[in-house]
This record gives sequence, C-alpha cells and structure tokens, in this order.
Amino acid sequence: MIPFNKPFLTGKELKYIDQANNLGQLAGDGYFTTECKKWLEKNTSTSCALLTHSCTAALEIAAILADIKEGDEIIMPSFTFVSTANAFALRGGKPIFIDINPLTLNIDTKLIEKEITHKTKAIVPVHYSGFGCDMEEILNIAKKHNLLVIEDAAQGIMSKYKGESLGNIGDLGCYSFHETKNIFAGEGGALLIKNKKFIERAEFIREKGTNRSLFNRGITDKYTWVDIGSSFLPGELTAAFLLAQMENAKEITKERLKIWDFYHKGLKDYSENGIVSIPCNQEDRLHNGHIFYLIHQTNFKRDLFIKKMSKKGVMVVFHYIPLHLSPYSRKVYKTDNLKLPFTESIYKRLSRIPIWLGIDKELVLEKIIESLKEIEHECKISKK
Repeated sequence: MIPFNKPFLTGKELKYIDQANNLGQLAGDGYFTTECKKWLEKNTSTSCALLTHSCTAALEIAAILADIKEGDEIIMPSFTFVSTANAFALRGGKPIFIDINPLTLNIDTKLIEKEITHKTKAIVPVHYSGFGCDMEEILNIAKKHNLLVIEDAAQGIMSKYKGESLGNIGDLGCYSFHETKNIFAGEGGALLIKNKKFIERAEFIREKGTNRSLFNRGITDKYTWVDIGSSFLPGELTAAFLLAQMENAKEITKERLKIWDFYHKGLKDYSENGIVSIPCNQEDRLHNGHIFYLIHQTNFKRDLFIKKMSKKGVMVVFHYIPLHLSPYSRKVYKTDNLKLPFTESIYKRLSRIPIWLGIDKELVLEKIIESLKEIEHECKISKK
C-alpha cells in the first residue's frame, strides 16, 4: 500500500536531538528553539516568531491576544480543521461560518462584509492547501471595520501571496509542524506576530502568563505571574528535530512542487474534459505543493474512486467535514439552517492523493487514471 503520507527525514534530525541532549537543556527556549525562531523570522520577515507545541496552541494564543470575550464574533470558513474555531470558542467567541470560493477552496471574500456586526472582532482566513487567500481584499475589509486579521497558515509555510509569506500578512499568523505538513516535527507550531503591539504580551501568554521572557533577557531580576496564559512551549527535542527540517525547507518544497506539477500535467486533460476538477495555479500566489486534490462530479464517484484506489494499493482520503455541519456547531451555534452551498457540495466530492518525497508518482498517476476511466465506463454502462 502506498500511504497517503510518509514523513521525509533530512538525515540531521537524530544528530540534532543528540546535540540537544548533550547541551543539558531539554525544556523549551533553549538553543534549538532560538535557532528555529531565527529561521522563521529570517524566512518570513515577521517581526517576531514564537515556537509553540502545535498550531492549535498558536491559534489559542492569538485568540487571547485578540481579547476574545463571550459573544464576540469571528468570521472564518466552515471548511477548515476544528482548531480554527475551537481556539476562539474556548474564549467564549462565536465562529461565523461563511462559504468558500469553489475555484480556490479559500474563504469567499465577497461574503465577508455582509456578516460583519458590532460584535465582530476578527477575520480568520485559512490558506487551504498552501494557496493564499485574497489577502489584499481581506485586509481592506478589516481596515474599514477596524478588525484583526489572524491567518490560519497551518498548511502555508514557504508559500507566498504577492511576494509576502503566508502567516505574515495579517496581524497574526499560525503555522503547523504536524507530521502531515511539509516541514514537520511530529507535533509543533509557531505564532508569527506582524503587529508589534502584541509581541510582549504574546511572550507572557506563551510562558504560562509569566514575564519569564524579560527575566531571560536580564530586564527583570525575578519573574512572576503577570497575565493569563498556559504552557505553550515545545521542548528542545522537538525544536532540534524541526531545525533539521527548516534547514532543508527550500529543497523539500522544490521536490514537493515537482510532484504536484507532475500530477497537474498528467490530469490536465481529465480536468478540461470535466471528469474531475484539479487545483489551479494563480499568478500572484506561490504555493508549496502541500496538497493535491481532485473534485469529482458526484459524492458517489468520489467514494468509488477512494475504494478503487485502495484496491490498487494507493491510499486516497477525503478532507474536512464542514464545521457548521458538526454535532457541536449544530448544538451550540444552531447552524442547522445555515446553508453554505459550495462548502456542502465540495466536501462530499473532494479526495486527496498522496504527495510526499520519494513517492512513485508515475505509478500513482497511472492508478488514478485507471480508476477514473473505470468509473466513467461503469457509470455509462449503468445508465444504459
């Protein structure tokens, strides 16, 4: 079975972990955490980067920085992972789910403004599959209504929108280094802070609400509890593993894009003939080859495709079940009557094919084309 995901090791991960152990500090904010922070700040041009133990943690820090309180509203797509909403729900905020643009699967910017009320505090664009949202339009709307922009760039490291790194375009941005991401550490994340007014408080929140960051810089001779917060730091072993990945980020991204381009070229005719839809390149956006998806004509064809690929030895998976359709959202946010037509249609028809360094991409493409042809043939026979 060709798995959906297979983590790529650069060869330096265990060496760096051994070095971290020999340095004698395994708790967070040691040498390797600092080196990861420097790498992020250099490669994204952000004002400040803070390593966290997950992207979820970064989003939770962002929600605290946004001062989310009971009843505050946060606009975001429904087609996203639960952490995007949960971070704000934990502070008493209410996610306002809106539809996606069917061409990009990102938040439909044309729908944002009509959902803004006096309770709205922030807009949270999610950069699906490493393709940037229309950030220029989102920033214009946010400025007009005095709203924060918090980017969920979990899938967006090494991607750019009009020359700017995803995650460093809004006020705050969040990365994931989960095992399924291009650059990974098993678990892990980072908060990017473009708006400098949030830096000091973010450091406090990340360190359990203490001013330990000032103590470490020699600004205070003791550190104490100054704010709310939690333990959001990763350990040094995680950071050591991650640094090995970061140092090879450009090469990893380049190789993933080769696989993505190979799929795109190989499936172009099937897309043009309407058998499936595939992602489209956008001139003002550079993506990172994180996901290659197919959008099938029907839910039946999608499910049949996944089954056929499994029988051929290739693992293909679906993606998010929209949050507004989830049991929790229906119970708490009363979203039963919320209609998001593109989200509801696409999630039932979307499949993701394997894309990882070292994959036999020729074999995978061959199996994909075989399966698509078989499905079309079987459907024609059933109609007769």
